[in-house]
Amino acid sequence: MDTITHNEAGRVSADTPRWSVAAIEELFALPFNDLLFRAQQVHREHFNPNAVQLSTLLSIKTGGCSEDCGYCPQAARYHTGVENQDTLSVEEVVAAASLAREKGATRFCMGAAWRGPKQRDLDKVVEMVKAVRGLGMETCATLGMLKPGQAGQLRDAGLDYYNHNIDTAADNYAKIITTREYGDRIDTLEQVREAGLHVCCGGIVGMGETRTARATLIAQLANMDPYPESVPINNLVQVPGTPLHGTEALDPLEFVRTIACARITMPKAMVRLSAGRQEMGDAIQALCFLAGANSIFYGEKLLTTGNPDADNDQALFARLGLRPMNPALS
Repeated sequence: MDTITHNEAGRVSADTPRWSVAAIEELFALPFNDLLFRAQQVHREHFNPNAVQLSTLLSIKTGGCSEDCGYCPQAARYHTGVENQDTLSVEEVVAAASLAREKGATRFCMGAAWRGPKQRDLDKVVEMVKAVRGLGMETCATLGMLKPGQAGQLRDAGLDYYNHNIDTAADNYAKIITTREYGDRIDTLEQVREAGLHVCCGGIVGMGETRTARATLIAQLANMDPYPESVPINNLVQVPGTPLHGTEALDPLEFVRTIACARITMPKAMVRLSAGRQEMGDAIQALCFLAGANSIFYGEKLLTTGNPDADNDQALFARLGLRPMNPALS
């Protein structure tokens, strides 16, 4: 692990570690108990270990996407049973956000199956952001690739976070997606940073990648300047009709290792236990919280795939002694 120095205030300080892929592979290779012990130590330096941030994700525009992401049931070219639906109204989004707030969510994320928003699309999202912000919730949007100036419009509307996952390691990217390049993702993330928005950026594991590819994904996230404030780690949810359906499932303990490596390399980030929780079971989720995950998507659905319902999550929190995080106190 090397150190780097940046002169930009608020960016990277002189003692900020720059993580090599080899160093992260060494973390992955640690005995499981040693890795989790180290991750928990890092976690406790920066967060209450028994507090978890709750986000709810709503699909405001479902299906019909022109991209060919191999994991996604919303791609128009795949036969997955997901129908192309019109964009929700502002009233529908506010109703969903209000319900999420009543159930304990503090951040509301709006996702659209677009390659990128047209201006008329963005105008609608701007109204949604303003309305959800008016409920006192943090706001997040994931709308695809942004054009110059669009991030600023979202910022001015009150958006707090923009989600744009890099999905997988750069040299593995073309195996998963061919309708855009890894650099396109980075371009949007740079626009988001320049607009002064918080970045929500992570990836998906369990897509047949090697451990080296997982280590590379973590290195690429950790070495961003600065690294993302929120880092969703997704375990592939295999949907019939998508190219990645039938991929050999990732060892659940390897997923826990991935969470731990994210926590160690991005100590101040919210590490979000994202897609795939429904398939994990309570014991693996508990290990993920021990490994440093401190955020979840909360609610019965993640865009189009299933998610544990709020009652199940509340029961698991009670068994583990966890409580929802209060953003005002975090």
